[in-house]
Amino acid sequence: MARLPPLNWLRAFEASARALSFTEAAQELSMTQSAVSQQIKSLESAMGRALFRRRARGLELTDEGRGYLPTVQAAFALLEEGTTLLQGRSDPDVLELQVNLSFALFWLTPRLAQFMDENPQVQLNLATSVWTEERPHNAAALQIVFGLGKQEGINGKRLTRDSIFPVCSPKRAKQIKTLDDLLAQRLFDLPGTAQSWGAWFKAHPEGGALEPPVVHRASTWALSLEWAQRGLGVALAHETIAKDLLASGQLVRPFDFSIPLKEAYYLIAPEGSRTRPASKAFKEWLLREMAVFTE
Repeated sequence: MARLPPLNWLRAFEASARALSFTEAAQELSMTQSAVSQQIKSLESAMGRALFRRRARGLELTDEGRGYLPTVQAAFALLEEGTTLLQGRSDPDVLELQVNLSFALFWLTPRLAQFMDENPQVQLNLATSVWTEERPHNAAALQIVFGLGKQEGINGKRLTRDSIFPVCSPKRAKQIKTLDDLLAQRLFDLPGTAQSWGAWFKAHPEGGALEPPVVHRASTWALSLEWAQRGLGVALAHETIAKDLLASGQLVRPFDFSIPLKEAYYLIAPEGSRTRPASKAFKEWLLREMAVFTE
């Protein structure tokens, strides 16, 4: 791994490149002009190439310097963002929340205004993921994940008990009267779920050994349900993501038959996290709203 230059050299380079002036960079960094110039020389020596051309009327970036600048600026931006997130964790009114994407879109978003109205002091920083296995948002104080319950226990609480059923657009539903009609449709689902169309057909009283010839798969219900709403075909869904869409008539169920969903959504408080007022307020609100939703 290449040895990185000292951070102060890179800071001097970034400021000088923006201003195209060692003098202005020195003023911004509270340094002397000669100190900035010396750090730039040290950086150029370590890199083995010139980053600036010294002109009588100021500085000019070389091709190498022009190419290096975006990398340095992106690195500083990432450091700044990470530092802001870390500092935010200690703010009692900042809620760092990581939520499964489909849950955030279909369940949380339609109800979020109520939480914000009840807790105007809370600043919400929300990151989304599709699967539990995705890299966690390290600053998250609370997480809502979808899976088989491996995290249920001291730090995890199950939120849902759903069932699986087909959904489609009202226009598409008019074409579906029998299971044979359903098999003639485009079928959508997600990869990696514990149950898919094969499980639904197998459990159906008239399904027997029926197997869908082709299942088109999307990484998230946000996409497969959008396909269904647009009339592209029929998607598998469950109450947490589909209840509001069914109530509004955007989706319909061509069959009443459903099977229990093995997976569920879980509220996770990562180990070592401290419960702050913002996190406590959200948890209490979430559990109250979920109790109403599942009645």
